[in-house]
Amino acid sequence: MKAASREAQSHVTGQLESLIGSADNAVATAAQIGTELFLIVDQLDTERALRVAIADTSLEAGQRAGIVKDVFGGKVAEPTLNILTAAAEQEWSTPREFRAGLINLGRIALQKGAQEQGQLEQVENELYQLSVLLEDEKELTQLLSDRTATAAQKRGLLASVIYGKVTMFTEALALQVIGRPHHNPVDDLAALAENVAEMRGKSVARVKTAEALNDTQRDALARKLEQIYGREIAIHSEVDPSLLGGMVVRVGDEVIDGSTRGKIERLRTDMAAQAAK
Repeated sequence: MKAASREAQSHVTGQLESLIGSADNAVATAAQIGTELFLIVDQLDTERALRVAIADTSLEAGQRAGIVKDVFGGKVAEPTLNILTAAAEQEWSTPREFRAGLINLGRIALQKGAQEQGQLEQVENELYQLSVLLEDEKELTQLLSDRTATAAQKRGLLASVIYGKVTMFTEALALQVIGRPHHNPVDDLAALAENVAEMRGKSVARVKTAEALNDTQRDALARKLEQIYGREIAIHSEVDPSLLGGMVVRVGDEVIDGSTRGKIERLRTDMAAQAAK
């Protein structure tokens, strides 16, 4: 986002967090705001003229707010309308960034709801494990990536896979990102899991191991990485038997390959280099 949009996002996020924090039922309020903001984005995606009008900086803030109230008043809950109106009153760099801002606000609302419910870490783990599942299930991922399929069709397919198996917050976040992908389903879900980790004040280490880590091993690895990087680390792990043993750890752009497969490959490279001398 450009500077103006970042400022707008920050301002409305503050209002959103205050609204949820002061609600009688913070969990229900957060869930409703997040879900309804996603539905509003879907409507704006089909009505370009409306999307452009709400973000039109040539109009006064009050005029933009008036459009929002005329279109969505009585159709969404009052807390949602308040946040949408607050967003419309801000100056966004482009209509596209206004749309992105609403998505971010919807995600923040749902994450705050999960936090209030004590499920934020669970949501983080479920989103990442869903990305791992899709990486393994190539046919399912291909269907979810089909450009000819509608957002509703993609969401319906994923809903049939995860319904009743994840929290309502995970489901809402996953269905939104699948319906309007940024890159691809696997990377988008993994990125969303990292976003949740950031809300918990943690950086993410993506860890591949030849065998599944138990809780003791995960905790020990997290502590070791925290010592190395000087910040709290959330472990997002998956099993890859082809590593043969050991693990591969990725933190940001840095990769630590301590797998047996990696050691063999490095040995072969060294032997080939020596043979070429």
